[in-house]
Amino acid sequence: MAAPPGPRAPVAGWVPIRLLGAGAQSEVWLARRGDELAALKLQPLPGGADGGAAARRFLQAAQLAQGLHHPAIVAVWAAGVEAGTGWLAMEPVPGSDLQRYTQPQRLLPPPVVVRVLQRVAEGLAHAHARGVVHRDLKPANVLVNWADDAVRIADFGLARAAGADDTATGIVPGTPAYSAPEQLAGAEPDTRSDLYALGVMAFELLAGRRPHEAASLGELLRRVAQEPVPDLARLQPATPPALAALVARL
Repeated sequence: MAAPPGPRAPVAGWVPIRLLGAGAQSEVWLARRGDELAALKLQPLPGGADGGAAARRFLQAAQLAQGLHHPAIVAVWAAGVEAGTGWLAMEPVPGSDLQRYTQPQRLLPPPVVVRVLQRVAEGLAHAHARGVVHRDLKPANVLVNWADDAVRIADFGLARAAGADDTATGIVPGTPAYSAPEQLAGAEPDTRSDLYALGVMAFELLAGRRPHEAASLGELLRRVAQEPVPDLARLQPATPPALAALVARL
């Protein structure tokens, strides 16, 4: 088992005090600055010739995220780049992400799934109406707090203005398992790509598995491109027909 990361140095006056989560490219810490608490996302940026472009993309995404104000979206308060690391100061949101509820033994009842998906759709509609595409929607990026009946989309770190083409050459944005076929083929994601990801997430929350699964990225790409989505109603007969039809359409 890997050792937990050690203490982090302050960033822009924010002092990281507890690791909240870590992904392949970033960490999120509970951080304090004076009497204020924030969820502080830290993302190392490439050095060398690519450093300037990476920093510019990070700050552009942060600026878009700061312009979103909706109850279903985690608020981004401030952002910057310091010592080769991009940082985002966000509102600290209690609760957990939806990843745990994609496990077959922890599936939520369909009415609860519908309520969660409705909130996520409302948040996406707010972003899309402002020309912002999330590009990495997945259960790990949706936070729920049952005590407050709150659902929030997190991590607009890959966000882009709809129609923008500023992706680093050769890099497919997002998480492949939730990416639309055109996104996997290298096309720039748009609002429909977010809706496809919402459909994959809905399928997973209801069935306890994703519509396309594979041991390798190459096989996943083939299945997404060539194989039809399994019939959700057959996998989970308790799924209301209208809900199964909606997920299939997404």
